[in-house]
Amino acid sequence: MPYAELKQDATSVRASTGTPATGLLDIDPVTFRGCFDRRPFLIGHALTNHPLFEISRLMRLCRSLPESSVEYNAGNIPISVDPKRTPGNGLSAEETIRRIAQCRSWLVLKYVEQDPEYRALLHDCLAEVAWQSESLRPGMFLEQGFIFLSSPGSVTPYHMDPEHNFLLQIRGSKRIHMFDGRDRSVLSEEELEQFYRGGHRNLAYPTNGNRRGWTFDLSPGFGLHFPVTAPHYVRNGEEVSVSFSITFRTPDLKRRRLVHIGNAFLRRRGFRPRPAGMHPRYDFLKYLAFGAISRIHQFFGGGGPS
Repeated sequence: MPYAELKQDATSVRASTGTPATGLLDIDPVTFRGCFDRRPFLIGHALTNHPLFEISRLMRLCRSLPESSVEYNAGNIPISVDPKRTPGNGLSAEETIRRIAQCRSWLVLKYVEQDPEYRALLHDCLAEVAWQSESLRPGMFLEQGFIFLSSPGSVTPYHMDPEHNFLLQIRGSKRIHMFDGRDRSVLSEEELEQFYRGGHRNLAYPTNGNRRGWTFDLSPGFGLHFPVTAPHYVRNGEEVSVSFSITFRTPDLKRRRLVHIGNAFLRRRGFRPRPAGMHPRYDFLKYLAFGAISRIHQFFGGGGPS
């Protein structure tokens, strides 16, 4: 849904604040402008008692989603885990939700916008984000929502994600450890290239002690912004956690992805490509070249440059 339609969903504007009138999110414009896609920052939200996040409604949502949109596993895992060795919990998805307080599991309902009620809520929330983000990163698209249910004490392993993301804590609490994805001592060019070529989101957590980052204790009524590809892991609190992740892409992320894919292509052929973001002119040329190659591969049924 393009930004113009998102904005139309929030046509009423508070004259005193200049923000959409839905009032679902509490975003400080100065903080947003200074930190968006650079540093994590907290926001407020008014969804803690929303009926769409009741367990009975989430079970109905789970039943309505395709199997590919439900992912779950055991939650008592280390912060660094090979995705191929992530243990299951021996339960069905519905049983996992029903027994989430006791079964020591982690579950995510993906692309919840497939359900009209969740789609409307997602778009209402993102209309308020777009009010802040369009002047910085115009062209919001591919709006997607994810709902996470976690047992007490469960772990979400160290990983990164490709979208602009605001994680809204609905129930329970979690401690989030996040690191600066722009720091190449934290996240290497090679790791980024592998990720954008289709590698798994999980990362190997380094054992060196020189990692600079942030820790947030997220409680109901608060949300956290995750910069794109900022590595992080999560430890759940002592109660069941329910979180709503509202995400979107912008055209600059498509360009970023193609530059990393281009660098991976060059690196595998013995070149030492200039890091993404270091030289905008070279980035633009890679974007044009590998964008054209990708379109040709897609036209002929291929998967793009590799």
